[in-house]
Amino acid sequence: MKLLDLAPVEKWIELEKKIHDISGLNVSVFNTDGIRITNFQKWVNRLCPVIKANKKGQSFICSVAHQNIAGRAYEIRKPVVDSCDAGLVKIVVPIFIEDNFLGVVGGCGLLIDDNEVEIFLISKTTGIGEGEIESLSWDIGKIIGDKANSIIAYITEEMNQLLLKS
Repeated sequence: MKLLDLAPVEKWIELEKKIHDISGLNVSVFNTDGIRITNFQKWVNRLCPVIKANKKGQSFICSVAHQNIAGRAYEIRKPVVDSCDAGLVKIVVPIFIEDNFLGVVGGCGLLIDDNEVEIFLISKTTGIGEGEIESLSWDIGKIIGDKANSIIAYITEEMNQLLLKS
């Protein structure tokens, strides 16, 4: 069974948009291979699209964070909140039907609590100048306090509703 067996791509896009609207995160649904199943993209800051457009940024920051955090969510069968190497939050909720792992849904792109953008690391990884990174990241929004848990609860409830309808 695959995610697109449960619901058509339009329903998954609708879910991504709903989660984005309440969380402010760049939301995606990924299959078991770590591939996005929709083309919906709503950037929540100016830095992330620049990192993703950079081959080293995509490979060594975004992809690695997704593999590690989604892998943990799969192993423990529970949502995970962590940060990518750029210092930005990544929230991942695994999708299971009984013992069948189908993928994950989650979002990223904001700072959590007192975290800061890892300007030096981003610069060293991507070759983008520290000044440009600072310029792109000064206004990144924050998830404060228990907001991450309320986002997880919302994603879980929306997933349950979607799975019940399929």
